[in-house]
Amino acid sequence: MSQLSTITLFLLPWIPAFLCKVTTEEEFSVLEGGSLTIPCHYEPQYASYVKYWCQGRTRDFCTSLARTDDHHLVDPAEKKVSIFDDPVQLVFTVTMTDMKEGESGWYICGVEIGGVWEADDVAYTDVKVVHGMSAVNSRMSGAEGSAVTIECLYSERYRGSEKKWCRSGDWRSCLSTGSDGSYEDSSVAIRDDRTGAFTVTFKKLQMKDTAWYWCSAGQQQTAVHVLVTPQPTTVPPVSSQSFADLPPAKPITRETWSSHSHMLASVVVCSSVIFLAVVAILAIKFWRLHKRDRVPRDVEEMRAKFSGCSREAGDFQNAAVLFLPNKDSQDVLVY
Repeated sequence: MSQLSTITLFLLPWIPAFLCKVTTEEEFSVLEGGSLTIPCHYEPQYASYVKYWCQGRTRDFCTSLARTDDHHLVDPAEKKVSIFDDPVQLVFTVTMTDMKEGESGWYICGVEIGGVWEADDVAYTDVKVVHGMSAVNSRMSGAEGSAVTIECLYSERYRGSEKKWCRSGDWRSCLSTGSDGSYEDSSVAIRDDRTGAFTVTFKKLQMKDTAWYWCSAGQQQTAVHVLVTPQPTTVPPVSSQSFADLPPAKPITRETWSSHSHMLASVVVCSSVIFLAVVAILAIKFWRLHKRDRVPRDVEEMRAKFSGCSREAGDFQNAAVLFLPNKDSQDVLVY
């Protein structure tokens, strides 16, 4: 057998790993006592294959914890480890509940190939179970006057510990839960469910509440920032009280309507009389101007007529005097 053939046979079991991949995150962290869900993605050609989840660093020395071909009638909620395959989304998910610190280590998302010369396609991830605290949201905000709730998570060993909520930089401001796991005053309420989380609720935010705070359990703590935004300003609606000083409007009655009608008729009549008087005055003035301009025109016509006659007949033996009556002027013509 040639050297090339030997190398090919040696690499054959690993060829699928290069062509078809299973992927997941390299590392996951979870608080002790909490639950963890891990997604494992695969290529379309693996949709009908068996998937599995096992604990270990190598496939040959891996302890199987869940398989998709395990059809035992067990409620997934009651199982420590459960697996669910979604071939439409090309992902299978693994859920582990009530995690213990001793369960930290390497785990494998695997697709079982099943061939003699073919290795399974797998992806490795490092799961870390830690004890301590964390916050669901490390930054919270709310409008002035509104309520906001912060959720703080703690690991199993701190379930019985006193929980505190403190303003950063001022340990005298710390509020602690009592024996019943709660605290409440006019502005803040704290509730511990004793199963891994406690909540802090600001009942009515004020601008001065903007600050960094600490969720604390035992010697563990985690920081949370609360930001209070100004309440939006609105224009108050106009109410009837704004017009309290104004006299009430008088209702329209038959008498008031009648008086308004008479007044309107009087205004119309007066306006008509004034209009007619103006028209009459303008008419008289135009007539006088027309009459004044007509007399000089008549004189000129007569003068032109007599001038023509004198050129044809010669000098008149007897001169004639013509008087033109006019109120405004007296013109005397001698011929």
